[in-house]
Amino acid sequence: MSEAVFDAFKDCVKLLPFLFLTYLAMEYIEHKAGSKMQGMIQRSGRFGPVLGSILGAFPQCGFSAAASNLYAGRIVTIGTLMAVYLSTSDEMLPVLISENAGIGMILKILCVKVGIGILAGFVIDMTVNRSAGTKRRELEISHLCEHEHCRCEEGIVKSALRHTVEIFIYILLISLVLNIVIALVGEEALAGLFLNKPVIGELTAGVIGLIPNCASSVVLTQLYLEGVMSAGAMLSGLLAGSGIGIAVLCRVNDRRRENIKIILLLYGIGVISGIIIEALGIVF
Repeated sequence: MSEAVFDAFKDCVKLLPFLFLTYLAMEYIEHKAGSKMQGMIQRSGRFGPVLGSILGAFPQCGFSAAASNLYAGRIVTIGTLMAVYLSTSDEMLPVLISENAGIGMILKILCVKVGIGILAGFVIDMTVNRSAGTKRRELEISHLCEHEHCRCEEGIVKSALRHTVEIFIYILLISLVLNIVIALVGEEALAGLFLNKPVIGELTAGVIGLIPNCASSVVLTQLYLEGVMSAGAMLSGLLAGSGIGIAVLCRVNDRRRENIKIILLLYGIGVISGIIIEALGIVF
């Protein structure tokens, strides 16, 4: 139990720099940049899925947390948000490296995740733009300040620090509860869910991937390396896993129905991709 508490605190502390820098950038844009910077961000938004997917592939889930905040402020598109979520590697890369998985396996998994993220991001943005017609989507950087009822006039650094502390406490509480649950259930009990169960394995792994905690990526990667989980099931879980990105999104984005749609879309893309990988007999 004490280890679960320590791990939750340690994982959350790692996110602090990402959270603070993200809020600091958003506060700067709101207070200093003006309409020209806002227009520049909007014009470059269609290429967001490429950059987002590449950044999301870096270890840890800081970029998914950052993307959630940026999307809540309508600085990035939903396609960019989904690209970051799908490519987020969280603890997958450190586990693969520590287990001497081999550069070939690591590059294959990363390339598949980044590729699916870019493709899905572009398709989603094209679909959303088409359905929205010519209606312009406005930038809502002040959304977070209004949502939290904070005093943004208190200064960029102080306001960014306030947001960082609030989100940190929220994430810490969630991670603490999830770590305790996983510690009580155990990884071995999860292994039985994936043995010789096509499709069901991908569906179950996708649910585990949605758990907003780095433990899910560790479990999924480790089970695959031990031969308990198929490549398709592992990929379903890792694609659906966005670290604490989903938890942050539900906290900062007050559009509840939209959040549910994003979660279901993320899960669907992850599971379908995993089933396709399994049907093609691809092994990493």
